[in-house]
Amino acid sequence: MNSSTFVSESITQTPPIVWTIAGSDSGGGAGIQADLLTIQDLSCHGCSVITTLTAQNSVSVSLVETVSESMLLAQFSSLLADLPPVAIKIGLLASQAQVDILAGCLAQMRATQMMVPFVVLDPVMVASSGANFNSIDLDFSPLIGLIDLLTPNQHELKRLCFQSTLAQDRADVGNNGSQQQQMIHDTKLLSDTFKCHVLAKGGDAQWQQQQAIDVYVSKSVKGASLAHSNVVFMLSSQRIATTNNHGSGCTLSSAIACFIAHDFVIHDAIVLAKAYVNKGLTLGVSLGQGPGVLARTGWPADLEMMPSIKLVSSDYRAQDRFKPAPLNGFKALHQSLGIYPVLDDLGILKNVLKAGCKTVQYRAKLATNTDADTDNRQRLTLEANIIEAIKLGREYHAQLFINDHWQLAIKHGAFGVHLGQEDLVIADLTAIAATGMALGLSSHSYFEALLAHQCSPSYIALGHIFATTTKQMPSAPQGLSKLKRYASLFARHYPTVAIGGINLNNLELIADTGVGDAAVVRAVTMADDPAKAYRALHHKWLQLTRPLAKACSPQEGV
Repeated sequence: MNSSTFVSESITQTPPIVWTIAGSDSGGGAGIQADLLTIQDLSCHGCSVITTLTAQNSVSVSLVETVSESMLLAQFSSLLADLPPVAIKIGLLASQAQVDILAGCLAQMRATQMMVPFVVLDPVMVASSGANFNSIDLDFSPLIGLIDLLTPNQHELKRLCFQSTLAQDRADVGNNGSQQQQMIHDTKLLSDTFKCHVLAKGGDAQWQQQQAIDVYVSKSVKGASLAHSNVVFMLSSQRIATTNNHGSGCTLSSAIACFIAHDFVIHDAIVLAKAYVNKGLTLGVSLGQGPGVLARTGWPADLEMMPSIKLVSSDYRAQDRFKPAPLNGFKALHQSLGIYPVLDDLGILKNVLKAGCKTVQYRAKLATNTDADTDNRQRLTLEANIIEAIKLGREYHAQLFINDHWQLAIKHGAFGVHLGQEDLVIADLTAIAATGMALGLSSHSYFEALLAHQCSPSYIALGHIFATTTKQMPSAPQGLSKLKRYASLFARHYPTVAIGGINLNNLELIADTGVGDAAVVRAVTMADDPAKAYRALHHKWLQLTRPLAKACSPQEGV
């Protein structure tokens, strides 16, 4: 069994197990207590390995006692024998001996267990206030190759980069570099050294002023777009003015572990955890005389709490690669998408339009690795087909979208264009908006849907929901539970459409998620009578989603 076994189709039935290895905060605001509250709140089962006991309240820490090495090892071994984790969050380690013991345990786990948990290390060295937790600097290098994500705050980032193993490689970005550029440089250095993802937190970076900006250095991410692997992002949120922030770092790292345990890719886990902490800070409460604690607010469902995402260039500057929406915006849909066929055949396209379809996508691909003459003939044929598809859309008064080929869509006046995540990077969104076209964007995760949201498109496609053979996908099928989560976050703000393996047999399951509409491919293209198949899908969708409407099949020629 591995972590991918815990698919989020049944999040509340058998909760995935998440361990927290950290110190006890008797005041309940941070450490083990904050972690377990978060783990429970996010529908996981929490297990704990306690490294340190503290006597503290919201004002001060009066006594700290490290657990014995034998007790640390016994807790780990006992849990491993019966309650193996899908994800582990590591917080306060009180001595070098604890680091070394834990490194040995994790190495043995990887060598002997069929399941390899995702490990998040929150290197609790310095509080965001600047207070030290350890009298000596710990050497975390024994954990290299054993952790998947490192989450230092600003003080910890600098301290880790100045340790002897890194000091010779650390460079000042120079007089022309900003503090933000130095933060990016140091985060990349840490990622290269520890051979893992790094999320450097900006909550304690007061020089960022009104924005709290985290730097996320990603390594290769299975299940994510290639465009989003081995790159650097800046994740920005409005800084929340509150003193009820005790345990925010602990909450963030344990929340990331939980979302990973629910089978979300790390990009998703990080933006979800950011939103979870942002809302927790917004609704935090003061219980004693000192800093208060974060609220536990359940699964993130507020779009305004999500961070904005920017790509960082090689010179440590934010790029416009993930562009914000053009000022004049994209055309709104004239009507809901409904059953939305995605077709590559002009004959089928005409037949479904004659059957009454009012929104359709023409998706034609060019063959690769062809000689120049063949490639030129292909392009001429493609353009002629796009011209014909647009003509048919106008003839039947339909919202016709052209997939990918945005220049030809502009040239020949299509109603709209649909782009995938890779095409979104290179397309001229301002030019598309200037022509008055609509824009649809694909997404395969929370992270990608947030990138789509930043462009304010005409609709967002969510997929692929079920296994599909129509195209090779880097991501796994998202499933119904994830679709329901996505729809709850985005459907109030955008028309949403599910895509991927949808047919007449599973259409009711799709409708039950609350997504706006459903795109279909093989359910129409592989049918003996594509027009009849479309009408059956359309009729059922109306029955499922618009019970008060006159749920009748559209008449031919309408």
